Amino acid sequence: MKVILIEEIRGLGTRGDVVSVKDGYARNYLFPKNLAREATAGNLKSVEQEKKKWALLSQKEKEVAEKAASSVRGVKITIQKRVGENGQLFGSVTANEIADALEAKGVEVDKRRIELAHPIKSVGVHEVDVRLHREVTAHIKVEVVPQGVERIDEEEAAAAAPAPAAAETEA
Repeated sequence: MKVILIEEIRGLGTRGDVVSVKDGYARNYLFPKNLAREATAGNLKSVEQEKKKWALLSQKEKEVAEKAASSVRGVKITIQKRVGENGQLFGSVTANEIADALEAKGVEVDKRRIELAHPIKSVGVHEVDVRLHREVTAHIKVEVVPQGVERIDEEEAAAAAPAPAAAETEA
């Protein structure tokens, strides 16, 4: 079935594109969510008229995305996770955790915009892409650190400091 896309669908096309899709995909997903219309002569004419509006809308979306990208670019976030003996994580760092860490820094990003090339399953610094628009991508650094390591170091230092002082008072 030929359809005209009303919204950009990743892997399928952009607004105004005429694409062939399976009948069930069109009827059960694209049409109910108003993502596409059937490619009839009348719909093709109306889409041609709407393309000018879409071009302006796309330009505005791109400008907003570029502003957001400038605030996100270069941000480094730290995520604490439980770690096994060899530096392997129990589980992996998810896009949801990265979005929450960004929000804690005052940067609001939808978790669906965070693209992980591969699952983050080890300690260290990892590059992550945040796709804010189809033409605008920002890169952030995600540092994964073992959970509780800093607390253990602080507790050992605190426990070690009073012990010699206590020994001096007894002597």
